[in-house]
Amino acid sequence: MRVAVMAAGAVGGYFGGRLAAAGHDVAFIARGAHRDAIRRDGLKIESALGDLHLKEVNVTDDQKQVGPVDLVLFAVKLWDTETRDKQTRPLVGSDTRASKWR
Repeated sequence: MRVAVMAAGAVGGYFGGRLAAAGHDVAFIARGAHRDAIRRDGLKIESALGDLHLKEVNVTDDQKQVGPVDLVLFAVKLWDTETRDKQTRPLVGSDTRASKWR
C-alpha cells in the first residue's frame, strides 16, 4: 500500500513509521528543519510497544513528488488544517482514502 503522511509529527510520525516498518511504501510530508532532521537522522519512535528507528525515510515538502497514493494520513495541527488540506490534492487519486486526526 502506498501511504502519504501529511505532517510527520507525533501522530503522523508514529502511525506512518509503524506502517513503513510493516513494509508499506510511506512518504512523509514535512517542512523546514523537521524535514531536514528526518532526512539526516531518519525517523525514531520510542514507545511502550517497542522502539523503532527507520534510517532511510522518504520525506519531502513537495506533495507533487509523491503523487496519488492509496491512503492519506492527515495528521496536522488544528490551525494548519485548512491550508494543509488544500495541499493534499496532488496525493489524491480516484481510489485514495483519507484519514484525519486533529
